[in-house]
Amino acid sequence: MLPRLFRPQSTLRAVSPLTQKPISALPRFQFRGLHHVPKLTHDAQFKASGVPQLLSPEAFDFAWTQYQSLLINKLNLLTQDTVDADAKPGELLVKYSRRPEMASVFNYASMAHNNHFFFNCLSANPTEIPDKFAKDIVDTCSSVESLKLDFLATANAMFGPGFVWLAKNLEREGLMHIFCTYNAGSPYPAAHSRRQPVDMATHTLETQLGNQFAGAMGAHSANQKSMAPGAVDVQPILCVNTWEHVWMMDYGIDGKAEYLERWWDSINWDVVFDNYNAVSSVKGARHAANRNRSLSML
Repeated sequence: MLPRLFRPQSTLRAVSPLTQKPISALPRFQFRGLHHVPKLTHDAQFKASGVPQLLSPEAFDFAWTQYQSLLINKLNLLTQDTVDADAKPGELLVKYSRRPEMASVFNYASMAHNNHFFFNCLSANPTEIPDKFAKDIVDTCSSVESLKLDFLATANAMFGPGFVWLAKNLEREGLMHIFCTYNAGSPYPAAHSRRQPVDMATHTLETQLGNQFAGAMGAHSANQKSMAPGAVDVQPILCVNTWEHVWMMDYGIDGKAEYLERWWDSINWDVVFDNYNAVSSVKGARHAANRNRSLSML
């Protein structure tokens, strides 16, 4: 697989008939909508050239421009002329995480938020991990390479669509978590009831919900063995999208591992470090404000 990782971006080829469809071929809805597709940091470059060494222009258009537009259009249709018309997706996913009858609003709001979080952490050019952040990773995860191996192994083993998250513990300094959310599941503690953290096909009735022996890192990880990731107060700082529509167009049906390797090299570590610094371990009002920062991304 390694020789394939270094092939130039121009050789990424579409292997799906989806690429034969017109770009941005979404239906045009005629209604007043307050939710909108946000601009990415490298929006113009991504639209023109794709994400270098990761996604072709066609794949980027499909996974971001078209898909995010669909999510926002659906969210506008569901909330038009209601009290939720101008509520941010991050607010809606928390508000309706415990309301089964509002599952559609939750799903579109949470997916819009998660997909934006993923694309917002991508860079048009390689970035270095800031020295201070690299030191914290070494202190808590033993090494950057160890974090990478654990993260990519978790994502590659994930059966079904969703997201894999790296999160900082808000209660204990020096602890990070890797965990999955399936479908439109949310990583936020405030929406814990819709985290959807495991593949139920791999769990028996006797198995506790959540993997207690994976995903906790750092000096305090030994004290967390009896708790699933959802049982602690965490704030996401990085995620990878494992939905097939993101990677299958460029990498084929068996190309998930290659996609993940290339994604790691496309991370905007400056954005991740900003997310990391925005998380405070101090309890109280400032704690709550920082915890909700990412919920207001859209």
